[in-house]
Amino acid sequence: MPKRVMQGRALRDAKDKTVSVLVERSVKHPLYQKFVKQSKKYLAHDEQNVSKEGDIVRIREARPISKRKRFVVVTDAASEG
Repeated sequence: MPKRVMQGRALRDAKDKTVSVLVERSVKHPLYQKFVKQSKKYLAHDEQNVSKEGDIVRIREARPISKRKRFVVVTDAASEG
């Protein structure tokens, strides 16, 4: 089964090798049929500490790294060009 890959905005980079990522998505409301924005925060492992606050980053599902970290920063989308 493929691993989930999501894109979001880095909120905090205060912890060592960890970045907090806000992922927003649009879902259709089941009753009103209007698109609603939903957001969720994930903790992601950033081995090289390259992500800074405000960066757009891509995260991939991984094995559990700590109690709340289940994702790894794949690439920094801003540096891809």
